Amino acid sequence: MNYDLTDLKLFVAVAEAGSLSRGAARVHLAVSSASHRISRLEADIGAPLLHRLPRGVALTRAGELMLGGARDVLARLEQLHADLLPHASGIVGQVSLWANTNAINIFLPQDLPGFLSRHPQLRVSLREAASPDIVRAVSGGEAEIGVFAGEMDTGTLCVLPYRQDRLVLIAPPGADEAGQGPLAFRHVVKRPFVTLASGTGIHTFLMSKAAECGATLDVRIQVQSFQAVLNMVAAGVGYGLVPASSVGAAMPVAVIGLKDAWSERQVRLCYRADVPLSKHAAGLLEWLGRAGRQHRNTSA
Repeated sequence: MNYDLTDLKLFVAVAEAGSLSRGAARVHLAVSSASHRISRLEADIGAPLLHRLPRGVALTRAGELMLGGARDVLARLEQLHADLLPHASGIVGQVSLWANTNAINIFLPQDLPGFLSRHPQLRVSLREAASPDIVRAVSGGEAEIGVFAGEMDTGTLCVLPYRQDRLVLIAPPGADEAGQGPLAFRHVVKRPFVTLASGTGIHTFLMSKAAECGATLDVRIQVQSFQAVLNMVAAGVGYGLVPASSVGAAMPVAVIGLKDAWSERQVRLCYRADVPLSKHAAGLLEWLGRAGRQHRNTSA
């Protein structure tokens, strides 16, 4: 099928407004034209997308699927426009950087601003992913630089040290584990947990570690940041697993070390050696490596 972008924008507007007339007004179309376009779209698909009600419209099941797909398409086009805009605005370059959840939440906010302030006409396209996906993206040329954690096969990629951190268990105040020494993850794997959202690197990692223990993690609630995990655990919602660097001294949670070797996290940089980096990517790689060395020297 050949989808018309105006039709997709119209359909999303009508669905969100719950009204053909209000949706048409949002995209600056006459109601008659909007009605014709929606009817033509339904005919092309071969299924009704809207229930016409006495007051407004409601989505059919096919309409719900169409709405999700149309939003994805339009969002991708907006991102494409955003990626291309710098090239039309005198921006001198763009660097593709993939990083895991820990780096995006903790380390890169410390290290990227200084680099970007020195290169105001440079843009960094930053994407969050699980560490194995980061390695694959860099190997396949989808990303120029990767920031990943843990031990894995990196093939022919060049790998440099960046930061060090460790995962710790956080428990609600008064939990049975509070005050104990380090314990193994398997001892708490059946407890209710607060995690970051599905699709984040740390969520995928935790689910895989629970599976290695022969369990399915009981995720009571998913949130958007490590700070939110800490707040929910402090409120007694469940347990959490977070980088030690994310836990503030004033947080009313029990912080418990883990005996598992995987809790010690070596965060590394990676890039391809067989393809020369752009000068901007090379500059960012050097900057991050230097920032990591300075941090390690300060912490030593």
